[in-house]
Amino acid sequence: MPQDMIGKFCLVTGANSGIGKEISLGLLKLGAHVTMLCRNAARGKAVMEDIRQRSANKSVDLIVADLASQKQIRAAAQEYLDKYDKLHILVNNAGIVMDNRVLTEDGMEMTFAVNYLAYFMLTNLLTGVIERSAPARVINMTSMAHKTVKLDFENLQGEKRYSRDTSYAQSKLADIMFTYEFARRMHGTGVSVNCVCPGAVYSTLWEDSSKLVNGFFKLFMKGPEEGARLPLYLACSPEVDGLSCRYFQTGQHLKFQKVSTRRTAARSSSETYDKALADKLWQVSEKLTGLHGVGRSV
Repeated sequence: MPQDMIGKFCLVTGANSGIGKEISLGLLKLGAHVTMLCRNAARGKAVMEDIRQRSANKSVDLIVADLASQKQIRAAAQEYLDKYDKLHILVNNAGIVMDNRVLTEDGMEMTFAVNYLAYFMLTNLLTGVIERSAPARVINMTSMAHKTVKLDFENLQGEKRYSRDTSYAQSKLADIMFTYEFARRMHGTGVSVNCVCPGAVYSTLWEDSSKLVNGFFKLFMKGPEEGARLPLYLACSPEVDGLSCRYFQTGQHLKFQKVSTRRTAARSSSETYDKALADKLWQVSEKLTGLHGVGRSV
């Protein structure tokens, strides 16, 4: 069961809806201080007030940033550091699904930028405060869809061919490889790094997808509250103290399935355990974000 989180400082991305909102609410109910990182100020403020009242915990604030923008990610990280000198829990949750290939202001493919590069950037920019706050935890949201693809460095951002499903799955594969590599670099620091697939959860993640796909999936997907249970467990439970470099996958993927209480680590795809491949991805990520020499060397 989750432990009391009084005195713990938490940062949750994509916190104005879906799983991110439910994770933020859950942390607040346990007494934590929560910073919500959202791209829409109006929606973020409305949700912040809602979960403040529902949790009876006023210790919540908002940082506004579009995670498709590297400039705004840097500004968001600096804003957090200017406000706080502790960060015990970082939940990289924000994500999108795009039917078509769209480039960000930095020239990056949107899905890859938001679903992966933002995780890489924000985590590394906050590594110092996370280490100083140890014991601390980083939780990265991923998907079992990662098992359907291989990492293609020649088409990492859909440069040659674009597919919504492939792009999404590849970004989630990259998240797992980043999780494992960052965990290795954090070894011995008291910082645990894990990733989690919450199952098939309907949220605003699907708003940028077609109405037909959106409506079809809504029929079968479970709600955000159920999807937040496993990430909250990884963020708060003493049962996973010191456990790092793991992939967790919920035992319930669709809303019609019986709820599973299984909370043991699962096996991700074989490619995610390739350290040489993870190191190559890290180097490519440093180049794409301009963050050189970040993290710790293994």
